This record gives sequence, structure tokens and C-alpha cells, in this order.
Amino acid sequence: MAVLETKDGVHDLAKLLAGAGSDLTEVAELYEDWAQNSQLLDRLAENPDPDCRVDDGVRMAPLLYPGKVLCAGANYYRHLEEMGVQNVTKDSQRLFFFFKPARNAVVGEGATVHMPLDTQQMDWEIELGVVIGKAARAVTPEQAMDHVAGYVVAIDACARDLNKAPDTFYKLDWVAGKAQESCCPLGPRFVPASSISDPQALRLTLSVNGVKKQDDTTGDMIFSIAEQISTASRLMQLDPGDVLLTGTPAGVGSPRGEFLQVGDRIEAEIEGIGRFEVEVQPPSTGVRKPLA
Repeated sequence: MAVLETKDGVHDLAKLLAGAGSDLTEVAELYEDWAQNSQLLDRLAENPDPDCRVDDGVRMAPLLYPGKVLCAGANYYRHLEEMGVQNVTKDSQRLFFFFKPARNAVVGEGATVHMPLDTQQMDWEIELGVVIGKAARAVTPEQAMDHVAGYVVAIDACARDLNKAPDTFYKLDWVAGKAQESCCPLGPRFVPASSISDPQALRLTLSVNGVKKQDDTTGDMIFSIAEQISTASRLMQLDPGDVLLTGTPAGVGSPRGEFLQVGDRIEAEIEGIGRFEVEVQPPSTGVRKPLA
């Protein structure tokens, strides 16, 4: 069930939309004309029908499913330093991206993340997720933020050992390392861009089994959100409902030789968006049906 969270509680979004005379039925449809539909959601949130109120429960991903999940790699100064890169400057770096398979990777909170098959080095990364609200193609950094609908908290779960391919000419295997099943938890809610005054000044924290591992701000990004959108839009069109993961701060497990185990609890929080928790499950070879 898609819900709208207001100061008065959680409400069945489909019923609210129907009561307002809208023919929208899916969350993804809201992003197709975000400029108009965000105003509709604002009106619904101002005075929600109490008959549409529902109990809050375990939350699925705020967006099922993004058209694309595009991820910026190595985009925080202190994270690069902990990974052994010395004398990091913006001029010395090149912004690059990789994909996660949206229908297979995206999950919500709870016991949803499975240990990848064949890995001994499953790592954690908290990231700010940016949801696109207007198609972007070859936009400038100055134009880029006009294409943002809002934000979510994201976890980039990865298999560090499968990411490496030292005996091959290409050296890194981004699909094996980053595109695993259930490797992209999103939560706990989608927050409109209008509610975040400065997305480049948000604190991100991640804990494993109650022990804080990552604690930094989006101000440590090498390439800003606007620069990422601009660069990505020169490679391909960004469409409404796409999600851009913007990199992770320092504090990942790999530099210390710390990795996730089955049963570990990962808690991720970003200021102004919220906190959610996932639990690592055993590897699975079963076919997972996409959630409705």
C-alpha cells in the first residue's frame, strides 16, 4: 500500500487521490508530472481525510520500482582517503557511475537484504538518494536541481571481493560487486526537495549492530548533486522516477577488514529524511517475485 505521511499520521494514498478526483493509482505516476502532482500532494497533506488513515507498519521502499538506479562511485574526499588514495583533489578525480538493477536490487526495511552468493566481503555504504522529477538531458549544473523531485535514504550493499578482478585487464567487475540481488535498500520515506533546504549539508550516519560506522555530511562530496545530475544527463536522459545514489562517506568496512555477517542489523539515517533498518539474511537462490 502506498501511503502519504502527514502531521496527522499515515494515510492510504490511493484513497486520498481517488477522493480528490485524481485518476493516479501508482506512486511512479506521480513523478511523470511532479511539478503539478507535488502541489496535489501538498493539498492532500494539509487536510487529509481521516477515513483514509491507516496504521503504520513495516515500510517497503518508497519507490517501487525506479526506472534506473544510477550510482556515483568514490565521491567523498574522506572515503577516498580511507581507501588509500592520497592527496585527493577535485581536479585529480573523474566522476563515474555504475548501475544497480532496479527491479532486483531495490528493497525496503526489515529482513530484506540477502548475503550475495559467493562473497566473503559484504560491505555497507550509506548514500543520499536523489529522485528525479523532470526529464533531464544535457542540463547544466545551474539547471540540474530543477529536475529533482526529492530524496530518500539509500544503502549500497556490495561484495568487495567480487568487485575485484586483478588478473584481468579490466581489474574491476562492477556488476558482480554492486549489482547483487536485494543490494539497494531504500527508505524510510520519500521527502520532497522543497522540504530540504540544503541537500549539501545533511548528516549521514550508519550503524552495524548498534555500533556507529559512518558519520559525516554531504558537504564532503567531491562532485555536488548538481554536478552529478549534469554529468549523468550528458551520458543518458534521466527520467522521472529514476534514482541517483550520490556516493558514500568514510567509515566503510573494507579498509579495516570488517564485513557483514548473516544476522547483522544495518541502521541508516540521513538528517531531514529519517532512519530505517535492514537485517542481513542468508544467501538465496530462490526466485524473488517483484513486490506489487
